[in-house]
Amino acid sequence: MTSLPPGLPPAGAGLPDALRRRVLDASLSRRAPGRPTPAPQPITPLTAFTRATDALGLLLADLTEAERAAPTVRELDVQGLVGHLIGVERDVQRALGRDPGVADVDHVLATQDAADAHRGEPPARTLAAWQTSVTATRDAFAVADPSGAVAVHTLRLHVASLMVLRTFELWVHENDIQLATGRDQRVPDDSTLALMTDLAARALRVGADRSGLHQPVAVRLVLTGRGGGTWDVRLGRDDGHGGSVALVADAVGFCRLAANRLDPGDLDVAASGDLAHVGDVLTAAGALGLD
Repeated sequence: MTSLPPGLPPAGAGLPDALRRRVLDASLSRRAPGRPTPAPQPITPLTAFTRATDALGLLLADLTEAERAAPTVRELDVQGLVGHLIGVERDVQRALGRDPGVADVDHVLATQDAADAHRGEPPARTLAAWQTSVTATRDAFAVADPSGAVAVHTLRLHVASLMVLRTFELWVHENDIQLATGRDQRVPDDSTLALMTDLAARALRVGADRSGLHQPVAVRLVLTGRGGGTWDVRLGRDDGHGGSVALVADAVGFCRLAANRLDPGDLDVAASGDLAHVGDVLTAAGALGLD
């Protein structure tokens, strides 16, 4: 973790005012501040979810029998992890159908039966079950109101955000499987990554609640890379102005932190402002992962 040196002068300090103004005006005419250029082409959350399911489907179809037995997260083998994902799709479909039985159950515990059921199953049967489940979820998402409210696995969010959250989880577990089988990790395409970073940044308040961050802190989060951007988020519950901190980090690295696949201390971040808050904010980001 790195931070800006104390007392670092602002960009352009020491330049003649007229020259500094011309440089800034020229820069701002090229792109809006805090946004990557060229900007990723906008896509819908459903498109992002579909791309994530397609990518994972290609990986699963390529696995050998030995690779399907490889150990991965939470003492699951790959087969069991796919079973977990089948259980998640089942509960998402129930949530879209307004079934209150999935609103307040734990993400892991609620899907453990599906994970256990697919351990030792013939791989072709598990793959077929997964393909059927994601097709059913895509169909349900396609007819759902993106702005409608949905409750699943202790979360309350809009359907559009749920699609991005599912995209996030599929990417994370795809990489879990790639890691377990010695394959290279995959980075989402720029358009999908832009949706994921936006969701993670806006969800920091949820992570702050989970991690017990109550002291107010104003956060300027700058995520670099073509799927990045800039967000201003206020965390904490207490009244008062509190402190402020600015964090600059790689967009993909921040997503891995938010997925609990990277420790807060391992994220390369530049920070300025009230540096005492840096650890709390990164811990809040790391608390977003459901696993």
